[in-house]
Amino acid sequence: MGFISFGLRVKLTFYLGISNLVGLFLVFLSCRCLMKSSWIAKLQKYDWYNAFYKWHCAYWWFFFISVLLHALIAVFTYGVTV
Repeated sequence: MGFISFGLRVKLTFYLGISNLVGLFLVFLSCRCLMKSSWIAKLQKYDWYNAFYKWHCAYWWFFFISVLLHALIAVFTYGVTV
């Protein structure tokens, strides 16, 4: 990845790591398995949560793409050490 400077790759790795955490948070809060949990079950009565919940599959795509890009850029930037 010589066409992207080292400094930019470091920044991209960091910001993609942050987007991984955001994606994980979105997937976690919209997870069907947590609907049995009392604090998530209480949210189901609100219209804004149901609108949030219907995008669950999109959150997974965001999360997977973010993780993939983060991993690729990190490997090209820092390499693989054992």
